[in-house]
Amino acid sequence: MTESRTVRRVFRRPAGGLGIQSKLLIMLLAVSLISIIVTGIIGYANGRDSLNAAAFKQLTTIRELRANEVENAIQTIQTNVRLNSITSDTAEASVAFNDGFRDLDQAGPYPTDRERVLSFYRSSFIPQLEQRSGQRYDAIGLLPNNNAGVYLQARYTSGIDNYDETLTVNDAGDGSAWSAAHARYHPYFRDLIDNLGYEDMVLINTEGQIVYTAYKGVDLGLNLFDTPENQSALSKAVSQVLRSDSVNTVVTTDFERYVPSLDVPTAWIVSPVGTREGGITGVLAAQVPIQQLNDTLTGAESWEAQGLGKSGEVYLVGEDHLMRSVSRALVEHPETYEKAAISNGLPPATAKRIVEVKGTVLLQEINTTPVERALKGQNGTSLATGYLGIKKLSSYAPLRIDNGPRWVVVASIDEAEAFAPVEVFTRIVMLSAGALVLIVAVIALLLARVFIRPLNRLLGGVRRVSSGERDVTVDTGTRDEFAEVGSAFNELSRSLQTKADLLDAERAERDRLLLSLMPEAVAERYRQGDEAIAEDHSDVTVVYADFIGFDDYATGMNSGQSLAALNEILTGMDDLAERYGVERVRTTKQGYLASCGLNVPRVDSARRVIEFAHAAELLVSRLSSQWGTNLALRAGVDSGSVTSGLIGRTSVVYDMWGEAVNLAYRLQDTTGDPGILISQRVVDRLGDLFPVTSVGMVETAAGSQQVWRLDMAASGV
Repeated sequence: MTESRTVRRVFRRPAGGLGIQSKLLIMLLAVSLISIIVTGIIGYANGRDSLNAAAFKQLTTIRELRANEVENAIQTIQTNVRLNSITSDTAEASVAFNDGFRDLDQAGPYPTDRERVLSFYRSSFIPQLEQRSGQRYDAIGLLPNNNAGVYLQARYTSGIDNYDETLTVNDAGDGSAWSAAHARYHPYFRDLIDNLGYEDMVLINTEGQIVYTAYKGVDLGLNLFDTPENQSALSKAVSQVLRSDSVNTVVTTDFERYVPSLDVPTAWIVSPVGTREGGITGVLAAQVPIQQLNDTLTGAESWEAQGLGKSGEVYLVGEDHLMRSVSRALVEHPETYEKAAISNGLPPATAKRIVEVKGTVLLQEINTTPVERALKGQNGTSLATGYLGIKKLSSYAPLRIDNGPRWVVVASIDEAEAFAPVEVFTRIVMLSAGALVLIVAVIALLLARVFIRPLNRLLGGVRRVSSGERDVTVDTGTRDEFAEVGSAFNELSRSLQTKADLLDAERAERDRLLLSLMPEAVAERYRQGDEAIAEDHSDVTVVYADFIGFDDYATGMNSGQSLAALNEILTGMDDLAERYGVERVRTTKQGYLASCGLNVPRVDSARRVIEFAHAAELLVSRLSSQWGTNLALRAGVDSGSVTSGLIGRTSVVYDMWGEAVNLAYRLQDTTGDPGILISQRVVDRLGDLFPVTSVGMVETAAGSQQVWRLDMAASGV
């Protein structure tokens, strides 16, 4: 009845616990949800990587297209300037303007013209220049340092507020040779400007004087070598092409602020004028139109049409880390550009001026990672913070301009915009996941009900068995694994009685083995659950015997042979122990511990042990002769108090310990020779029953004790 109640408790579901149907439903939902989450994460990662690669690839394509267009545009201008500089019209114009300029310079000075030009500077040009540049200028400092320049500016520059008007004037009507040359060649250069889109074209003599400019600005007559302008990019380019002594030389300057153009950043393409036969007579310089570069880079401000979305742009940067093109953020959002630029480290005055002039060339500083790498000659892509502090996807590379400035080109777009499709993809994944979870929940509920039905039948059968019934069978119902479990249960139920009988037999065998390991009284206490079993005994005689030579004899044997030999010795010892009333305690490969008077008190325990030890000595000697080896018994015997009990929990061993056990062990190891060694206490108990011989002393906790050897041969036994 006890066993039935135990089984019933095992199969009763705890109060508040989840049933298998609920667990199955939760399991299916959990597996589905985890699968959906893992799939979503993998899809998100792959989608992000794909979009990342696609965005970088698109940026690189746009950057390469824009860079090629810029390089081709500059190369085209270089080619046109070089070809125009060696035409006969240009060569003749150079000579004519040089001669006319020299004649006017020698005929001066022209005080009235000087005052007229200064008045024009003060009243018209300088106010515009100062408003544009934000700096102060002196009119005398801008005045040409030659008579011809003053003369020509008084007639072609002063009094004209619109430079476009100067482009239409062919002759000032002063009758000078310079004006005659201008009337003849100016239409030629004007057509070049109209057809090729130059900002301006100038002729410079070999002394660095600007002897002609199509727009006749305040640089007409300017000496590039003798004025503070001699350190300008234009003056350096003129010096370089003049030193080359080749009419095929073309040099492109970097952008720099050009005062005659109201301090607007200006770049020049310069080539010598002359013929291979007549030599170089001067230099032709074409002013590169900055708007043309901006239109090329921005697609005429059609960024979205180029595939750059709402935040992408392509821009140029010089080796001084300043922009050489316009910023899209400035063009489209000037009201927010200033704040963003200042918050990213640009000086407030510079940011304000950028907004005022509506340009970032030579003003906006860029020290981003893409620019740094491109200036080192590298090309590639990166994800880095842009010049306005926004995370950008960028593609960068250096520009290739022969005999030109060191520029780099960068195409970039906001990271948020580039990865916007990922957010759409994420929303789709989340909505799909929710729908899938709902569908899986319904399917899981139906499957759980089908799944649990055969389990309920099995549970009913188990409960009947737990109540005490036998030969209980259940209807398997299906042909799947549940049917196999049902069949196994039916078989189990039919064999329960047989198992019970086998269990009784096993219990009997266990009791027999237990009695072979320990006394019956100890075994009974152990069966009742007593684990701390220990008893003190007095007047017990202990013998510890050691088998000398067995290891040598067993050498070369296999494990079965050596075990059979040892069992023969121990079996013989057990038979002798039973004959003489001695109780075996434990055995080892080389040792045999036994006692007399432990569980059954005996007044002649010492005699019985001595007789047992002697008989064991004869047994070992007989086996030694029989096996043809050298076996001998060495035993120690002592009498006194001992303690016996169980040692260990998982592997229980019945053992005996105490002073008598320790001394018996030490006695057998006193001389190392075979024989039976006994203590003084044993000798006192035996009296004159057996002859003994003294072999020395042994130290114990109680002091020194005499050791005796049993001399059975002397007694004729």
